[in-house]
Amino acid sequence: MTTLYEQAGGFDALLDLCVRWHHLCLADPVAAHPFEHGLHPRHDERLAAYLSEALGGPPLYTAGYGDESSMQRLHAGNGEHPDLDEACLELFDQALADVGIDGHTGRSISAYFRRATQAMSAYADSPDQVPDGLRFNHA
Repeated sequence: MTTLYEQAGGFDALLDLCVRWHHLCLADPVAAHPFEHGLHPRHDERLAAYLSEALGGPPLYTAGYGDESSMQRLHAGNGEHPDLDEACLELFDQALADVGIDGHTGRSISAYFRRATQAMSAYADSPDQVPDGLRFNHA
């Protein structure tokens, strides 16, 4: 059985997905907000590393960037923003289609990304809420 990582086409395909998603978000008046302020200069690569690991590929994120708790802290403390989340999720689905990750693979990755996005709302109030040692959020 192949992993979602393999079905998607590996790291390069996931990096293409992240670059496309970032581009789509920047062009959207609702989704642009988090991408306009202080992103890490290698955000796309970091997200692709995270997705790679989450989808059953090599542990690129935890080997080079941090653990689940540190990733959650990066995104915590921004309040709840359901309209922004939904806009970004719709654009993620568009990016999947644009880079040719479709069918069962695309739907599975979309469903994972939606669950992961929704899980981040648990720490909407403060990065101090994020406990140490969170288990990595695999698909």
